[in-house]
Amino acid sequence: MTKEEIFNLIQKKRSFLCIGLDSDIQKIPDHLKELDDPVFEFNKAIIDATHKLTVAYKPNLAFYESLGADGWQSLQKTIAYLKKFDVFTIADAKRGDIGNTSSLYARAFFETLDFDSVTVAPYMGVDSVSPFLTYPGKWVVLLALTSNKGAFDFQFIKNRETGKMLFEEVLETSKDWGSENNMMYVVGATKAENLTDIRKIVPNHFLLVPGVGAQGGSLQEVVKYGMNDQCGLLVNSSRGIIFASKEQDFTEKAASEAAKLQQEMELLLTNASLI
Repeated sequence: MTKEEIFNLIQKKRSFLCIGLDSDIQKIPDHLKELDDPVFEFNKAIIDATHKLTVAYKPNLAFYESLGADGWQSLQKTIAYLKKFDVFTIADAKRGDIGNTSSLYARAFFETLDFDSVTVAPYMGVDSVSPFLTYPGKWVVLLALTSNKGAFDFQFIKNRETGKMLFEEVLETSKDWGSENNMMYVVGATKAENLTDIRKIVPNHFLLVPGVGAQGGSLQEVVKYGMNDQCGLLVNSSRGIIFASKEQDFTEKAASEAAKLQQEMELLLTNASLI
């Protein structure tokens, strides 16, 4: 999917919502656990209820890998099912290893599973990221500024010579590894005030923004500081949507929570004259 196609999808659905499929088998409704593949059945029901409201889905690999072969099968079936819909898919895998290993990770996510994108950690440098950038039409979503408390351990360390913080150095260095047409950045919604500085470095790249909803990030703040003239945002919500209810009505509750965000996003897009 190209950058233009993503923007067209945003305009069509009047939404820049990404739904995280952090499908914890311990949290899904009990009545699904009686089925042969409860994780897939849960994902399928969530997708059916929300696909008209969202432009992207982001399965978190940990929730699938923790289940062994059964979890991997659930993930494969989920991605195959998502191919029926007009959505962008993100493998939330946070891979980052030496080049030949990264090449195999890229093959796994882009060839075997056929994701549109994968999250990648930049710590080991360009040779660990470049294998993912060799696939036409596929995207690297590089970790830049995360939403967790531990982000302050390293990401805000200031270079005494340049005065730049580590996350800014990551953006400056990595923006030339790929382009705005095959690289996005993860920027946490709980750090929305930093988006102004981030946009000075990468004005045209898409940003994947987790942390809205359960983690307390503000959608209005993210848009205020991070939106560009092609929206440039995919804002993720996971638990606040998929676990809105653990009862028989979980799909209705998920759709309702997704609709609230979509309607807010539609208004923000309208105010920005993007739709």
